Amino acid sequence: MIDKDVIIIGGGAAGFFAAINIAELNPKLNIVILERGKEVLTKVRVSGGGRCNVTHAEFIPQELVNNYPRGDKELLGPFHQFMTGDTIDWFEKRGVELKIEEDGRIFPVTDSSQTIIDCFLSAAKKNGVEVLLNQAVKAIEKDDSCYKIETNQGSFSTKKILIATGSNPKIWKLLENFGHTISQPVPSLFTFNIKDERINDIPGVVASNVEVKVLDTDLWSEGPLLITHWGMSAPAILKLSAFGALELAKRDYKFQIEVNFIRIPFDDCLDILKGLKQHLAKKIVYKLAQFDLPKRLWQKLVLASGMNEDTRWADLNKEQLENLANQLTSAVFNVEGKSTFKEEFVTAGGVHLKEVNFKTFESKINKNMYFAGEVLNIDAITGGFNFQNAWTGAYIAAQNISS
Repeated sequence: MIDKDVIIIGGGAAGFFAAINIAELNPKLNIVILERGKEVLTKVRVSGGGRCNVTHAEFIPQELVNNYPRGDKELLGPFHQFMTGDTIDWFEKRGVELKIEEDGRIFPVTDSSQTIIDCFLSAAKKNGVEVLLNQAVKAIEKDDSCYKIETNQGSFSTKKILIATGSNPKIWKLLENFGHTISQPVPSLFTFNIKDERINDIPGVVASNVEVKVLDTDLWSEGPLLITHWGMSAPAILKLSAFGALELAKRDYKFQIEVNFIRIPFDDCLDILKGLKQHLAKKIVYKLAQFDLPKRLWQKLVLASGMNEDTRWADLNKEQLENLANQLTSAVFNVEGKSTFKEEFVTAGGVHLKEVNFKTFESKINKNMYFAGEVLNIDAITGGFNFQNAWTGAYIAAQNISS
């Protein structure tokens, strides 16, 4: 039995951030990270297309929490203790310069996740944090004031334990044995699979500002929409997938969406089209894209409205005008499944939030058991928000574990 002061289960973003902060705050502590895989920080490596989207340029806690479909209320207090500005400061003090992109995402200036990985590995080594690989946890038991952890390679004991295993069903099962409730895990960030003549053959086309609703629900979102080989993606869709994670899972990812490509009401759109019929009478509808829509998308919607490639504006009848207004403002698409968004494996589900003290990130049920990251039932939309949750939880847990 190997005895340690602190054992961290999970060698990902939250686990390393916690370990480094604990070690810096209390150098006397003997800290070990147990990682089940053959390498650490794998999710950090692939995040942001290999650039590592460290956090997001939102500096007001009340605004930041709006990006978390689950965990928004619980994170408000913690974000007053450690959030975006603190994250930037933390990395820059350790030699990692960050940059803010136009959409608010924050990356290392090197545009390489390896920079973040090197920072963590270097800080862990410098502070004497031990990292053990291929340590799959088989059992966790509590004996008096001590936690005993059995892995496929040996046994460990510790007074303080931090669970930072992300969406790991086996660990969730072990936590249930400790009296914790696990909210049923379902995928969160995903794209919509759609086969439809109107978007076939135009992958890569972006409608820059759309509104999307899931029919028969209150779910809606806005933002850019990307047409892909499989259907639709980009922020407008990803926000819907995150905030609708539970509802869309119930529907087995088969549902209908309504897209307003121009974010103008039907009646207003129809009036504009009637004006265009007068002003562009001799022009061919198919050839001149309107409403700042990409040309290829405009052409698909024109054909779907019952016109051909030679129809002139002057020749449009009432039905065709109404059809076009419908396609532009309330086009309905059948979603038939989902796909993972890049390598963003995000899950809604995890340890029930009522069972955690968010002033310390300690279990309310088990003393000296702490949590950080996606092991909790907290998830966010894409853009660096999931990492910010990891940094905040790990930092606050570290403050308490080190004391």
